[in-house]
Amino acid sequence: MRIAIGGFQHETNTFAPSKATYERFVQGGGWPPVSLGGEIFERFQNQNIPISGFMKEMGAAHTLIPTAWAAASPSAQVTDDAFERIAGAICDGIRKADAEMVYLDLHGAMVTDSHPDGEGELLRRVRAIVGPKVPIAVSLDLHSNTTAAMFANCELLVAYRTYPHVDMAETGARAAFYLKSRINGMAAPVVAWRTLPYIIPITAQCTDLFPGNDIYTLVGRLESRDVPSASFTPGFPAADFEGCAPVVWAYGVNQAAANAAADTLERRVLAAEGEWDARVLGAVEAVREAQLIAATARKPVVIADTQDNPGAGGDSDTMGMVRALLECRAERAATGLIVDGEAAKAAHEVGVGKTLNFALGGKSRIPGDSPLELPWTVEAVHAGTFPTTGPFYRGMTMRLGPSACLRYQGVRIVVATYKTQLADQAMYRYVGIEPTEQAILVNKSSVHFRADFTPIAEKILVAKAPGPMAADPADLPWKHLRKGIRLHPFGKAF
Repeated sequence: MRIAIGGFQHETNTFAPSKATYERFVQGGGWPPVSLGGEIFERFQNQNIPISGFMKEMGAAHTLIPTAWAAASPSAQVTDDAFERIAGAICDGIRKADAEMVYLDLHGAMVTDSHPDGEGELLRRVRAIVGPKVPIAVSLDLHSNTTAAMFANCELLVAYRTYPHVDMAETGARAAFYLKSRINGMAAPVVAWRTLPYIIPITAQCTDLFPGNDIYTLVGRLESRDVPSASFTPGFPAADFEGCAPVVWAYGVNQAAANAAADTLERRVLAAEGEWDARVLGAVEAVREAQLIAATARKPVVIADTQDNPGAGGDSDTMGMVRALLECRAERAATGLIVDGEAAKAAHEVGVGKTLNFALGGKSRIPGDSPLELPWTVEAVHAGTFPTTGPFYRGMTMRLGPSACLRYQGVRIVVATYKTQLADQAMYRYVGIEPTEQAILVNKSSVHFRADFTPIAEKILVAKAPGPMAADPADLPWKHLRKGIRLHPFGKAF
């Protein structure tokens, strides 16, 4: 079989301070850069990325025709220029491929300047190219805001089941297994999907915790000979359009089987509305609690700086948690990433061991935040390219640009030029900070850091300091949500 493959990954926070230009996709940050044609084969081997898992599962038995793949760190809307260039490359490749099947590695929560449902628009174009009968299989992020247009324009949607997303490659492999089943004679299944009436805070969606772990166990149990695939996407709760919502779905050999599975999932997620509970502390409160724990701990206390998570649209440059660490006179504390290319460049220029007087961070002008000007000691500098070691970024190479370790009193800061969320211990070590030797680590991440930091953490706390990814969705200035959806469990309807 001739199978066209490609991918387009972006999680859009419509409340974030900066947009995803084409250059953001070229740079990639923690993701591989824009990859065209055969570059996909060269760059996506043995990585925790869906298209890597798809290619490995599909093997050499069929002809894979690479089109284009691109990803950028979450931010505000994808510019029309970036969308048209990347979507155009994927569609041109599919048009030339004369493919009998299509696989796409998508996110599911992309909003562009012109298209609130970016994936729905891309799939509409792809379906128009290949016609109504060519099977299209799509892998989605767990945070997909899955829409009617996505279901209408492909044969299979299959989503991650873990947050932290340690099963991205596995999800691509499941999409490949589905297409192999179709090749071997399985008829196209029918789908049943249900949209839930409430928004789930992102800090509560961790699948290591209840109720996420319980619901995804049910997702797996529902699959059978009659139900070849089932999925649940809690949604990305910072995309201001009508399709922002949790969704459950199931594919069945007939409509009755699909409906029964989807109804079972819907009932469980409805019952969970009051169960999504994540304790979130104020910045100073979190540091003081961490200090109390660290006084007798043998491992670091890890604090999630959730509201400036670059994996959810933040620019990774707010200084609220740094101020809290300094106010509490924290010792053996480290935090990152603070993304400030000018500071990183200046650190390289003055050199290790010297003092850098600089107004650090705060460039994204988030309300309640500002740069922090202090005499920083430059402890280390680095070019910013290094391999990852943890399970979330498995097999990837970070390209963070000129970087440095800056210190003031007992606080060390990882400063980089390009953003991605701090979810790998190597993101401390590359500038000389050994994470296991710190008393307190403050990671600009919401949940993904847990995959690599839980084994070394005495305790994990979640804190909120200024940032564009509100821990409570009710704090965001929504305008376009569908009427009646609840913004917090049992909270006021929009």
